[in-house]
Amino acid sequence: MQNTSSIIHNFSQGAYDNALTYLYHKQQLSHQRERYCRLLESFSQIFPDSNPPRLFSAPGRTEISGNHTDHQRGCVVAASINLDMIAAAAKNDCNCVRIQSEGFDFQEICLDDLTIHSEEINTTPALIRGVAAVLKEKGYQIGGVDLCVSSEVLRGSGLSSSAAFEVLIGTVFSYLYNEGSLDPVLIAQIGQLAENKYFGKPCGLMDQMACSVGGFVSIDFYNPEQPIVEKTDFDLTAYGYRMYIVDVKGDHSDLTEEYAAVPAEMKSVAAYFGKEYLRQVPAEEFYRNLPVLREQTCDRAVLRAHHFFSENMRAQQVSHALKQQDIPAFLNLCRESGRSSYMYLQNIYPSFSPLSQPASVALMAAEHLLQNRGICRIHGGGFGGTIQVFVLEDMADEFAVQMEQITGKGTCHLLAIRPCGGYELTAEK
Repeated sequence: MQNTSSIIHNFSQGAYDNALTYLYHKQQLSHQRERYCRLLESFSQIFPDSNPPRLFSAPGRTEISGNHTDHQRGCVVAASINLDMIAAAAKNDCNCVRIQSEGFDFQEICLDDLTIHSEEINTTPALIRGVAAVLKEKGYQIGGVDLCVSSEVLRGSGLSSSAAFEVLIGTVFSYLYNEGSLDPVLIAQIGQLAENKYFGKPCGLMDQMACSVGGFVSIDFYNPEQPIVEKTDFDLTAYGYRMYIVDVKGDHSDLTEEYAAVPAEMKSVAAYFGKEYLRQVPAEEFYRNLPVLREQTCDRAVLRAHHFFSENMRAQQVSHALKQQDIPAFLNLCRESGRSSYMYLQNIYPSFSPLSQPASVALMAAEHLLQNRGICRIHGGGFGGTIQVFVLEDMADEFAVQMEQITGKGTCHLLAIRPCGGYELTAEK
């Protein structure tokens, strides 16, 4: 059996290069070799008596269309990206997950107790305990794990670091204790349940699904127990475009109520029709009842419901454009998605902070710099996190330079689409 030192040696000698190229492309080989070797060295120092570790990766995600439609059982298009979380993991015999995440304190979560701990809400232990609990409820094996984690998924960036972590933990349990038998859709559903029940965030399923399935993925959540998931091969670079995520440096604190208000208000409109989710309400019935809906709910709820109906249809049109390789239609639909989020969904800045609008300024600046040679839109949950930009390749570098003069150095992140979700790296034989 290999020890950790021999795995490090094999990594540095290129034994894992095929796996690294698949995940990150050849231009990142040197960086990724060094990154995984650092992770393995940390594992050997923190867990000197542990078994030789296995290596795992789970990507962040970028939303393409379907802004805040998933929690209403709508349609979305998203994609996994090259920024990911990686883990070195090995079984232990103490029935605890012992985890060292880079930049954070060492933590130990005992799997003898899988109840919800109120003091763990919004913490890493809550996600681990939640994933383990749901796995056990569904009849899968769990057990102790020694774990070192390193992340390049930007926290608070709308790239879903929490979903990437849930998929990473689910993938580790799948391979270490269940022979890799958990399919990506199930891992995503387990992650969502953990985040809802244990972490305390009422998220939909889009983030986990995009992180777990990988590639460009269209998802119809009408039946969340059996979502319709379809991958599409689409290469933006082949059409001369690059994709940036721009961190607008907004204040991410105390936004839980803002996020929770979106599904709550949409559901209040659905409730008027005796339904739980807007997807269950015919759009024509909604528009026919606008006057009474304004009285029974509120104007913002009505506007957000309108966004849902238009955005849900738009996500299906984006999926079709990707299949048809129709880049003009794709870009136009993404532009309209951003416009609807700004005007109707109203998730560009927190309602309690109207004088501070970093995402609004970033969108204004990006639109001015692009001059119709690309598009921009709010990205992910919104409320001041990140914006997404599709820009022609011949002006992409200059765009990033000029944009960072406004949003700050290091805020523009060039993304590439990753072909897979949760993944175990193995050496070439």
